[in-house]
Amino acid sequence: MLKTTRIAVLVSGGGTNLQALLDAQKRGELPGGEIALVVSSKPGVYALERAEKAGVEALTVARKDYPDAGSFCAALLDTLKARAIDLVVLAGFLSILTPEFVRAYENRIINVHPALIPSFCGKGAYGLHVHEMALEYGVKVTGATVHFVTEGADEGPIILQKAVDILPGDTPETLQRRVMEEAEWVLLPRAVALFCQGKLAVEGRRVIIEEEAQ
Repeated sequence: MLKTTRIAVLVSGGGTNLQALLDAQKRGELPGGEIALVVSSKPGVYALERAEKAGVEALTVARKDYPDAGSFCAALLDTLKARAIDLVVLAGFLSILTPEFVRAYENRIINVHPALIPSFCGKGAYGLHVHEMALEYGVKVTGATVHFVTEGADEGPIILQKAVDILPGDTPETLQRRVMEEAEWVLLPRAVALFCQGKLAVEGRRVIIEEEAQ
């Protein structure tokens, strides 16, 4: 029997993807996993309130309190290790993780990105900017990607993807909302659940999902 996977969700803002995970847990859709901690890189964000309402420990490791990324990530790492965290989920976390942090949690950091990687990703591609890029380029389909985090921005092995149609008259705001509802909030809990059940294996750039390998 697998031990319970202790999950930390890292946030920097309102926490809509965090809420999707909390709701999935409440519905019993994260078998083998437990959201044990929420950490924000900014004080006073609404995501912390969401965690507290759900009875999850919530705290701030503020990026502004540290002189550089190295010292910030070292403090973050100490916080996670002190609570025996097994899986790190980035849910709108806007700070770049250092290579040392990534190596400490190799193939145990999951991120959700609001586009179909390798499109509209990498440096500067976050939040509403991603949807502005998709609309400006004129693509007919966008979506979301859940992937493991590596040292390169948005370059890690892809776990799940889901396409979302771009509709006539879409604005960055309407597109962002639809991608969240139809893709991000569906894919992220599913990927976390698969990890917690031991159903993900990384082979080079590919992620093998056990239920699909049968």
